[in-house]
Amino acid sequence: MKVLHTSDWHLGQSFYEHDRSEEHQLFLNWLIDVLVQQQIDVLLISGDIFHTATPPASAEKQLYTFIQSASFKCPDLHIVLIAGNHDSANRIETAKPLLTSFNTHVIGRFDKLAPEQVVLDLMVGKQHMHVVAMPFLRSADLPKPEDDAFDYQIGVQLAYQKAKETIKEVQGPIILMGHLHAKGGSISEDSERNLNIGGFDAVSATVFGEQFDYVALGHLHKAQSVAKQTAIRYSGTPLPMSFSERNYKHQVLLCDFNEQGLVDVKPLYVPRFKDVLYIPELGAKRLAELCEEIASHDFSQFDNAPYIRLKLSAAETSSRFRVEVDEALKGKNVKFCGIERVSEGITTCENVFEDLGKVESLSPNTLLDIAYREIEPEQDTAPASLHDKLAEVIASMEE
Repeated sequence: MKVLHTSDWHLGQSFYEHDRSEEHQLFLNWLIDVLVQQQIDVLLISGDIFHTATPPASAEKQLYTFIQSASFKCPDLHIVLIAGNHDSANRIETAKPLLTSFNTHVIGRFDKLAPEQVVLDLMVGKQHMHVVAMPFLRSADLPKPEDDAFDYQIGVQLAYQKAKETIKEVQGPIILMGHLHAKGGSISEDSERNLNIGGFDAVSATVFGEQFDYVALGHLHKAQSVAKQTAIRYSGTPLPMSFSERNYKHQVLLCDFNEQGLVDVKPLYVPRFKDVLYIPELGAKRLAELCEEIASHDFSQFDNAPYIRLKLSAAETSSRFRVEVDEALKGKNVKFCGIERVSEGITTCENVFEDLGKVESLSPNTLLDIAYREIEPEQDTAPASLHDKLAEVIASMEE
């Protein structure tokens, strides 16, 4: 049995105001070829199918056209997709009755009173495979222990436990799906904006219990294993979602199973359909040097216009920097993604960016630290007590 683990497609995303529908379509076309060539039995999409809860109609069309095409070319294929924190559970479940005719199983929410609804018993040839398709879990979705001593991790653990308890007879492998932040997972600098911060949404790998053959996770954009376990994996995004992800090895994961369980996991690397470049790659340059580097750069080597973002030294005093940059870029086949004025010599792990377009992509706790440094320049981060208060506010807003 062959399972393909993917996640975090983020259909409908604009990359610094540039439309990405062409890139996403190239990825979906490539994915269909993989499904056919590898003779995949089950395709998993572990959340964040769309970039926003209200995606453009073109993004929804891309998803449903993909499902139709994949089903036509692979008639026995099962597709399982769960809602992520970027998705609207109601929206993706709207098409549920129609998608069942394409062997597509959609799980938008977890009902703690009916945990069996997230458990699928798939027939792959003559073999059974159970999939616990757990979507993104909000605090209100979670069951509470009898003593009412609730915390997020305990709630997530109970959700998986109750779902697995509804499997009356285990036949074949058990796959768990999830869209969450497992502790120890490496996140990108500016793409994964955790709605619940302060540790509420970071859970230990122990929440999955011991009864599983593979855990297919989404939410973190970097492909990686969790707690050094080969069978607990993030597939990561198929495309870079920000410049901090430009060096990721974007991939989907091919999982081979037999009747006893997982046999092997190997990555299939997604082609880079548009390059993502910083100029300069390291550090920052004064205006004249920056314009010289732009002029000397050979952009004709790229099949598709790359995304570029410029790093200008904050020590630059010329008020004409944007005019001169525009002149240097004239006639270049690139997707311009703005200028970062970088203060060099910062001892913390971050550069300081003076680009308002960057603010929206920063996590709330990063913004709090930046604001606190304005008040207390000698402190790199805000006190834990302030982070805890912010976490409470965000959690109450979400609920």
